[in-house]
Amino acid sequence: MNQELTVDFPGLRWRPATASDVPAWAALIARTAAVENPVWFEREADLQQQVESRKNPPAENTVLGLDDDGVPRAYARISRNPGAGKAHGFGCVDPDWQRRGIGRALLGWLEERTRRRFAADLPDDGTRQVPLLRIGTEEQHHHQGRLLESSGYAVVRYFNEMHRPLNQPLPGNVLGNGLELAGMVPGLHEPVRLAHNDAFRDHWGSEPRDEESWNFTVNHPQARPDLSTVVLDSSTGQVAGYQLASHDPDIAVQRGIREGYTELLGVRREYRGRGIAQALLADAMRRFTDAGMDVASLDVDSENPTGALALYTKMGYRPVNTSMAWDKEV
Repeated sequence: MNQELTVDFPGLRWRPATASDVPAWAALIARTAAVENPVWFEREADLQQQVESRKNPPAENTVLGLDDDGVPRAYARISRNPGAGKAHGFGCVDPDWQRRGIGRALLGWLEERTRRRFAADLPDDGTRQVPLLRIGTEEQHHHQGRLLESSGYAVVRYFNEMHRPLNQPLPGNVLGNGLELAGMVPGLHEPVRLAHNDAFRDHWGSEPRDEESWNFTVNHPQARPDLSTVVLDSSTGQVAGYQLASHDPDIAVQRGIREGYTELLGVRREYRGRGIAQALLADAMRRFTDAGMDVASLDVDSENPTGALALYTKMGYRPVNTSMAWDKEV
């Protein structure tokens, strides 16, 4: 454990996060979100996953900055799949503590932690990888973009959040012969995970979901299996495609809309071109409408190679926000 790695910033006491910190840690993120208004931010359930993670132990991959009263005022954490070509960095600073250089100090911690993760975790073939750190921001958060740009990061991808009003006529969801819609039930969790890893193996930046991360996805408090659907091959029972939905009730308060969100949508390569994605989205819209939602929403890579952006636009989705992925070799 790299206990000697801390944040180079005086005035706060720095240590790794623990399970007992989760409520106060979530409160820090919520205070920051109340000022910066991100589209999404981590809640207690998300942070609980971080402190329970086996592949990203919090003792080495998180740091909290606490004031004299023990209140968290800043944090950073690293997430990396073993052997992956990149690490993901996260963090925030309490609004009352911003503009003191803490964000830049946290960025330095993230970069050093990334270098140590790569040095300690070689791929199976023993080839030493160049440490790469990826950080996501929303377009509206110019202060974050300025910090990253001045620190040598570059935008490598844009993503669009898209909304589709549900008070407009809904499309049909007819599937071709040999395909059938099924509900997302626990017995399909593992087959859908395998289908997801297969469907996304040609997507930029995607990494296989292991059991740890997948269990968190399907068992998350905001997951809505009743709003999710799987397309099965009638002859083999194989998962051809899937739409996994979630709903965040706090978003309704924050943004003034009830939003049915498509967390994951995928179609296996051999089943593409058969209208499966369109049928899944149409089915989702009807489920969202029946559940009293105002809009259907999702996020899409602006350069998605499968033509997803064109499909979503055709089905009435329109971009409402943009986010970016920033990379730096550290």
